[in-house]
Amino acid sequence: MSIQGHEEQAPPRGHIRIVYLGPVAPHWRVDSDFGERSVIEEFRQRAMARLLLLPPHDPQFRRNRERVVRDAEREHLILEWDLGQPEDEATPGS
Repeated sequence: MSIQGHEEQAPPRGHIRIVYLGPVAPHWRVDSDFGERSVIEEFRQRAMARLLLLPPHDPQFRRNRERVVRDAEREHLILEWDLGQPEDEATPGS
């Protein structure tokens, strides 16, 4: 457990924004505000491999999104999603 606590304290290595482009493939664009170019590019390739043909309403998107989130956490990257609508409106609930 102490290893995991240590990982959380590491400073971010970069910032990633994943943007939904619309219903026609490619559906996604991966942008970065800062970070080492090689780290960002490797992450971009992995994320695009998971998301390329999946629109946000596809059931597989939720599973792959979680994989992308875990990947960003492992790489100490700040991850932001832009699905084109507020997250509160995207999921019905309270």
